[in-house]
Amino acid sequence: MKHNNTNLERRGLLKALAMAPAAAGVAAIATPAAATSAKAEAKHSGYKETDHVRSYYASLRGQ
Repeated sequence: MKHNNTNLERRGLLKALAMAPAAAGVAAIATPAAATSAKAEAKHSGYKETDHVRSYYASLRGQ
């Protein structure tokens, strides 16, 4: 019985070692994409109240 547990532990270790490079590769690929999207959002100036937006708000107030 103890021999079986040792084999299972070895298999688990080998599986973990096999998956580690793949996980590191995914993390390396995902990190630049997140940084790029953050930069794109920083360039966007955000909400701007234009004449068109003001007229819409006025229509909501009933003016």
